[in-house]
Amino acid sequence: MQVQASVTASEADRTTRQDQTAARIRVRALGKRYGALEVFRDINFSIGAHEIVTLVGPSGCGKTTLLRCIDGLIEVDAGEIWVDQNRVTRPIPGVAMVFQHFGLFPWKTVYDNVAYGLRMAGVSKEEIASRVPAFINLVGLAGFDHAYPYQMSGGMQQRCGLARALAVTPSVLLMDEPFAAVDAQTREILQFELLRIWEQRPMAMLFVTHSIEEAVLMGDRVVVLKGRPSKIEETITVDLPRPRTRDTLREPRFAELRERVWGTLMSEARKAEFTLGDPHDART
Repeated sequence: MQVQASVTASEADRTTRQDQTAARIRVRALGKRYGALEVFRDINFSIGAHEIVTLVGPSGCGKTTLLRCIDGLIEVDAGEIWVDQNRVTRPIPGVAMVFQHFGLFPWKTVYDNVAYGLRMAGVSKEEIASRVPAFINLVGLAGFDHAYPYQMSGGMQQRCGLARALAVTPSVLLMDEPFAAVDAQTREILQFELLRIWEQRPMAMLFVTHSIEEAVLMGDRVVVLKGRPSKIEETITVDLPRPRTRDTLREPRFAELRERVWGTLMSEARKAEFTLGDPHDART
């Protein structure tokens, strides 16, 4: 009987791991162009249901464009994107996005900004009144329900933007350089706050960043884009244990992975530094 129980437990563990790693996002042979300019070509990757994938690449390689395609905000020119059983051709329920520059309504309080997505989804006033304070508290903004964005620091504004995204209980969270607009100390605080929240509410997350250190700290895998048009140069598995803390930054393996990502990017980054671009080109 003990042997049978052990086998059953092992099977249950395997099933749990399969559920957690089953692909929630599937990107297949994706291509995007703007007229004669081909941004990226033949992009293929998947993200598990409880996995964070970080995306890095030189400026202009199409990271933000790719993110917006997955969100359904931009049409693709080749390939397809699936979220669970839904092919993405427009924004779909269950997918939320956090922007670099907060994206808050300046005339709305923290409470009303967080409630916005729920109201747009037709959620009842009673449920909004129940859910919004919980998510404000989750991101560390308890007591600031009636504050306006202009009264808050950049870090507090980004916490508010994160609470708004989480309040709709997404299965997919898309992060477009969410901490790039805050100072270095606040950025580190927010990185670990996001990791804490993800540990409590794991979901599929695609995290775009220019910071190699951030990519390694946050991700289960780092996807590196290179070239013009850009393609996936390498996908690097981050075999660092979770939960991750500030001690993670001091581990030798963290330094090894950071150098591996940098080595993959270095030649392309140097070329990008000395390339003249169109000031109206928003591809990042």
